Amino acid sequence: MSAHCMLTGAQPGFGNRISHSHRRTSRRFDPNIQSKRYWLPSEGRYVRLRLSTKGINTVDTIGIEAAVARIRARGVRI
Repeated sequence: MSAHCMLTGAQPGFGNRISHSHRRTSRRFDPNIQSKRYWLPSEGRYVRLRLSTKGINTVDTIGIEAAVARIRARGVRI
């Protein structure tokens, strides 16, 4: 489960790589997952989250407390 965003749920997409001769082989489109550490004031500790870049922007917009609440609502353990 390494290429999953904890907040947005972004996961790899699959498709075909098409060569010049039009042969098709399978490929994988991975989301841009980054590991980021945030201070969680309500618990007095740091949490390390694996987020896509869209998820990092979401945390910046709504705040870490609301983001952690959304992650826990999805059933992901932090």
